[in-house]
Amino acid sequence: MSNIIHQSGGSRTLVMQEPEKPQLYRELFPYTSVCRTSFDEVLLAPRPAEQMRITDTTFRDGQQARPPYTVKQVAKMFDFLHRLGGKTGLITASEFFLYSAKDRKCIDVCRARGYRFPRVTAWIRATKDDLKLARDMEFDETGMLTSVSDYHIFLKLGKTRQQAMDMYVGMAEQALEWGIIPRCHFEDITRADIYGFCLPLAQRLMELSRQSGMPVKIRLCDTMGYGVPYPGAALPRSVQRIVRAFTDEAGVPGQWLEWHGHNDFHKVLVNGVTAWLNGCGAVNSTLFGFGERTGNTPLEALLVEYISLTGDDAAADTTVLNEVAQFFEKELHYRIPHNYPFVGRDFNATSAGVHADGLAKNEEIYNIFDTNHLLGRPVPIIITDKTGRAGVAYWINTNLHLEKDRQVSKKHPAVGNIYDAIMAVYEETGRTTHFSHEEMEALVQKFMPELFASEFDHMKQLAGELSANLIVRLVHNKDLLDFGKKACGRLDEFVRKYPFIQYCYLTDAQGRLKCSAITDPVYKETYEALPIGYDFSDRQWFKMPMQSGDLHIMDVYQSHFTGKLIITVSCAVTDEKDNIVGVIGVDIQLEQLLKRARSLQHETEDSDDND
Repeated sequence: MSNIIHQSGGSRTLVMQEPEKPQLYRELFPYTSVCRTSFDEVLLAPRPAEQMRITDTTFRDGQQARPPYTVKQVAKMFDFLHRLGGKTGLITASEFFLYSAKDRKCIDVCRARGYRFPRVTAWIRATKDDLKLARDMEFDETGMLTSVSDYHIFLKLGKTRQQAMDMYVGMAEQALEWGIIPRCHFEDITRADIYGFCLPLAQRLMELSRQSGMPVKIRLCDTMGYGVPYPGAALPRSVQRIVRAFTDEAGVPGQWLEWHGHNDFHKVLVNGVTAWLNGCGAVNSTLFGFGERTGNTPLEALLVEYISLTGDDAAADTTVLNEVAQFFEKELHYRIPHNYPFVGRDFNATSAGVHADGLAKNEEIYNIFDTNHLLGRPVPIIITDKTGRAGVAYWINTNLHLEKDRQVSKKHPAVGNIYDAIMAVYEETGRTTHFSHEEMEALVQKFMPELFASEFDHMKQLAGELSANLIVRLVHNKDLLDFGKKACGRLDEFVRKYPFIQYCYLTDAQGRLKCSAITDPVYKETYEALPIGYDFSDRQWFKMPMQSGDLHIMDVYQSHFTGKLIITVSCAVTDEKDNIVGVIGVDIQLEQLLKRARSLQHETEDSDDND
């Protein structure tokens, strides 16, 4: 059967229209009311992109929705992107800011990975100074802010359409001249005049591409989430019509088009997939949909949707998603909603009694697919009167993530107590539903409190981490190797900067005190019991670093000298040949340290980024 011939586009020249007043489409965007969706009954058959690809903006748009990532966090997430879909080229590129020293370090670290995909690309504003940054950092592709709605051109930039077009075309020309592929981000496309401005601009960009022999890419940015996927919907809100206008009217190859959506109206995923199905080669995304305001298209959702559409199971390693979720919760302290698809704690759990019964008979009845095989997430065990003691033990071990040496068996007396409490509820109340996660957690906490960390435990852990970061930075200072005047000066400077340090002290390899610093003069007389030369060789804080050559953190205890709760952290001091030549220790007042916890965490992150 012969292929249907599609119009390739660009057969007629589209003329830019220059209105006296901005075209704001007030009939669609009244502002004081919910925006309107209009239909003109133009129906188009789907025409999927020849190759559907995913791009990433986790480190650009995604970072605008949360505190900045550290360099180490960016590197870890970039590795995740490669493992998820970069190995196969499904996730083709990830974009970065390049303005600060930290931005540039993130770029260097990710480039150093040597991955073919995702490619590292840039994002800049529409200025030649920004473009010079991209050139100087040897980018071969950069996104460029290209605002196309009159809301932006007239009301934000204060320009006419002609002035805006000349500026954008001039930027693209300069990028091509410098050997950089421009990716023009058509900002606010769903409130723009498609035929009066966007397509004429796109045609000029395609002409530049023909003249230079290089691609000029276009990102279609649904900045406010106004796009709709409905057949028969009219421009400028129709995703289908926008994509097809660029391919069929402006002659933009589908592989040079990219859709970038926002979730203001809960359509970010369906709009992105609609763009794919109508010829747009790529959809831009972020991990878990993090992005400005309501967020962007969730990358993990696109992975699953791609496999569903193509049947290409090998295109993505979906088992990595569970690792990404754990990283977000543990390292970034982001609480993923329990019902969040694919990675939420309860996403594949069922709560209705009749559903739980069906699940017990055959999990395929109420599980979307083999989540254990595809996501590394087995169906959670459902606690009912039929579960038994073994099921209770399994729930505890699995949901509390107990290490093998801490796991409990069905014979544990507390497991029996929990099981009896569950059975009593069913027998006394006639309950027919299963126990929720929260109910089970409360029961386990009641009968096995030792499995849970207290608030004090969390405080001790935080104090240990913050203290360790401080002393590790101090121990790298070469002045300590002097063991004399320079070392003492460094200790004095250190305790002045961090007054919650009660006592700071440096010994030689035999444990003899060489110098010390006391923060509060009130306690100076008390500490005279520890003169220079005092022998600390029998102290745990001295012996452990001498044996391991590493850091040692003691538990919280009450100071003999001040009566305050303190934590002692010590670390081996080494010379240029890594020989242990001494030990440095600090006694830190717990309460005062925790009062400065947030600022110290920021200081630690900044220090890591500058390493």
